Amino acid sequence: MPHSFGVRARTRHMFAKKFRKHGMPHLSQYFIPVKVGDYVDIFADPAIHKGMPHKHYHGRTGIVFNVTKSAVGVRVNKYVNGRILEKRIHVRIEHIRPSKCQKEIISRVKSNEAAKKAAREGGEKVDLKRHPKKPMEGYFLAAPGGDGEITTIQPLPFSDLV
Repeated sequence: MPHSFGVRARTRHMFAKKFRKHGMPHLSQYFIPVKVGDYVDIFADPAIHKGMPHKHYHGRTGIVFNVTKSAVGVRVNKYVNGRILEKRIHVRIEHIRPSKCQKEIISRVKSNEAAKKAAREGGEKVDLKRHPKKPMEGYFLAAPGGDGEITTIQPLPFSDLV
């Protein structure tokens, strides 16, 4: 049988819905507030064939550059022959979801601003840098008997039985 190179080739699991999640998308999917500059995840909904992105963009994160009546324009990076190109694609609203990639950064900025404000009022200096997790502190393991006596274990002397 000849090998196929169609647009949806090798997408058996990618464009399949999860168990008991078949059918059309919820109406709330159409009311997602999307603005220019938002980060969105491209996640193709196989129930809607119109405006479906190419399989390469499935699962990618991009930035919205255009909003139309029923679709959004998204800037996505694509790795092609050793270089990264910025592609601009238009995808229908059913195939995108708001990205959570900025959530940790935004929460850290808010906490840093609150810490800076508290430090300014208190008059001390605060370190806002992220530091790697330090190794665990050393400790003495309690003996199983619980008597607190340290037992020294020695190897048996070698004896040739031959």
